[in-house]
Amino acid sequence: MTTGFVEEKNRTRIRHNIGYLRHDTESELKLIDSLYKDLLEPYVNFFLPVIKLVKKERINGKIHKTYDKPKTPYARLMESNQVPIEKKQEMKARYESLNPAELKRQIDKKIKELEKVYDKKKGLVSRDKSIDLKNTFGVAINRSFRSLSVS
Repeated sequence: MTTGFVEEKNRTRIRHNIGYLRHDTESELKLIDSLYKDLLEPYVNFFLPVIKLVKKERINGKIHKTYDKPKTPYARLMESNQVPIEKKQEMKARYESLNPAELKRQIDKKIKELEKVYDKKKGLVSRDKSIDLKNTFGVAINRSFRSLSVS
């Protein structure tokens, strides 16, 4: 994943994807590990652009920040002169083998799987059932309120 302290990435990398539930069993750990290693890491590093702070200066008591153009970590790596050509070719081959839409579908599937394991652990009713308001409002609302899809 991208570099940084865990505290800096809790919202965007951890809490945004798996929420605030307490996952403390071995099966949940395995799901989370595979989610991050196999799915989120390539999705974030190859397809989600980030902005980098280039300059921060104080002018008349106000802080003015200047940011670089949004780029994916992969794009920044490919632009770097410090990375060997062989490594760039290896990363390019990996990039070309990935499908962002398929990765996102697999991420969503893995998160639902994690929720099922959590619900089973807590003895809760499954979250699989969606409230079907699509015909009435044109919107399908997931009971877990994790996603909102508009058609």
